Amino acid sequence: MAPPDDPTLEEALAYLDSHVNFETAPARRMAPTLDRMLELCRLLGDPQLDFPVIHVTGTNGKGSTTRMLSALLGAHGLSVGTYTSPHLERVNERMAWNDEPIDDDTLTEVLLSMAPYEDHLGVRLTHFEVLTATALRWFADNAVDVAVLEVGVGGRWDSTNVADAAVAVVTNVGFDHAEIIGPTLVDIATEKAGIIKPAATVILGETSPELVPIFEARPALAVWHRYEEFGCERNVTALGGRLLDLRTPGGVSSDVFVPLHGPHQGDNAACALAGAEAFFGRKIDDAVVAEAFGGVSVPGRFEVVHRRPFVVLDGAHNPDGARALALTLEEDFAGRVPDIVVVGFTVGRDPGELLDIIGVNKARLVLTCRPRSPRGIDAGVVAAAARQLGANAEAAPDVRTAVERALELATEDEFVLITGSLYVVGDARTVLHHR
Repeated sequence: MAPPDDPTLEEALAYLDSHVNFETAPARRMAPTLDRMLELCRLLGDPQLDFPVIHVTGTNGKGSTTRMLSALLGAHGLSVGTYTSPHLERVNERMAWNDEPIDDDTLTEVLLSMAPYEDHLGVRLTHFEVLTATALRWFADNAVDVAVLEVGVGGRWDSTNVADAAVAVVTNVGFDHAEIIGPTLVDIATEKAGIIKPAATVILGETSPELVPIFEARPALAVWHRYEEFGCERNVTALGGRLLDLRTPGGVSSDVFVPLHGPHQGDNAACALAGAEAFFGRKIDDAVVAEAFGGVSVPGRFEVVHRRPFVVLDGAHNPDGARALALTLEEDFAGRVPDIVVVGFTVGRDPGELLDIIGVNKARLVLTCRPRSPRGIDAGVVAAAARQLGANAEAAPDVRTAVERALELATEDEFVLITGSLYVVGDARTVLHHR
């Protein structure tokens, strides 16, 4: 496939969307392999070898940790490439250079430049492979000093694992994507441990005695354990975020303000700071830590997007995420109960379990919707699960309708929570921005 003479972003995205996308496909149907990705990188000149990498995996918190790591590296004046997934509103969000997402023209150019290489390979790549190769090439073209790569799913067979990371961060291990990398926690941990390379320092946030040995068994330069070499020693609610004391082998950084909600962000910050100090091989100055963390934002993770009414977006799409949401409401917002909940899930989730953890029976209204994904669960099924918990629930035909209905019904003093699938959160974010 030859790129058009005068390509547009729409044509580039159409090329991207012509590839199988396991983020939306009902199930994985291809044998896991890095062969396609390694061969593509070879044809591109192995861009993943042009810069050191910090690799981040985990069931929850890896997106927040990735952004915090990038902020710490950028505060040192480094040129930083950041690769995250999935996006909420636009594909551009997935790759950033010094915290600026790739612009439309550059994304168009680099995306379509993949087509001739794919033709040369003679095999069809996946959606995520194309995006990952695009990010790696763009980072190399910009001669970044370091790249922070967030794993898509698992680790061992993830497209990002073509990189040999200097630092491998594992935030935690829980049940998510078990149909792909499970079914047990041991299986999931084994997949995540696959990002650890012999020359890497491992920042291990997981503490389960059953799972820690899986990571320790991988050849590595060193392993830093949570509660031993690093950790969050103080984690209290502050106005607009959390106030933390973070400990690493270099010492303690005290009174660090992070403008993110939820006690789990203290654990993410500890992983990020440990990862950055492992990369530099020294303690980071407290003023740099304060500057970096003070400017961090994580869209779609307990993101306050409106005040009257109070509207929050949170992609609590698995049990651990739902528990983190419930604890955030309890600690950061004095147990305030959402008056209206807009929610939708994808296949592979148990709606009843997640709705119960979130506590939707306490809301005066639950508006369910089907995420804009082939894997979306019918809104009526989610509404029925909410009613079984004693909630007053209505099914809406789509995310836009559910969000607009919620804003129409909410008074200025009420609290609207929009949660569940990141597809719901992303579409809701677009609706709210347009308003």
